[in-house]
Amino acid sequence: MADQSTQSIVIDAPAADVMAVIADFPSYPQWVAAAKKVEVEEQGDDGRARRVHFVLDAGAIKDEYVLEYTWDGDRAVSWTLVQGQMQKRQEGSYTLEETDGGTEVTYRIAIDLSIPMLGMIKRKAEKVILDTALKELKKRVEG
Repeated sequence: MADQSTQSIVIDAPAADVMAVIADFPSYPQWVAAAKKVEVEEQGDDGRARRVHFVLDAGAIKDEYVLEYTWDGDRAVSWTLVQGQMQKRQEGSYTLEETDGGTEVTYRIAIDLSIPMLGMIKRKAEKVILDTALKELKKRVEG
């Protein structure tokens, strides 16, 4: 992925517990502040979501889009944008690695919007997305 943003956090839980929260899309509106509606459109053979429809409302940014997911057990999940209103590209991943202190979660994301945006503003927005997503995930997993 070219021009991506990356951030990591350590969560005090095994990788399987962290990935279970990541994979539980219908629960996202309970803990992801911007997620207003999240629906699994298609399941994979492994029982995990393959295609997911999101409705986001983050104040100034509202979007509706569909992502397609590829799972690697409890080690990693990656996704790509299938269709979107504001986005013309989104590629991302969570990589989980168990450590002595729990599980290190690395979140990578690259987003291209349909509307022009200065690179500096785009990177700042990606950093806010990463920071918020990881903090909300940590809070949800650790309870």
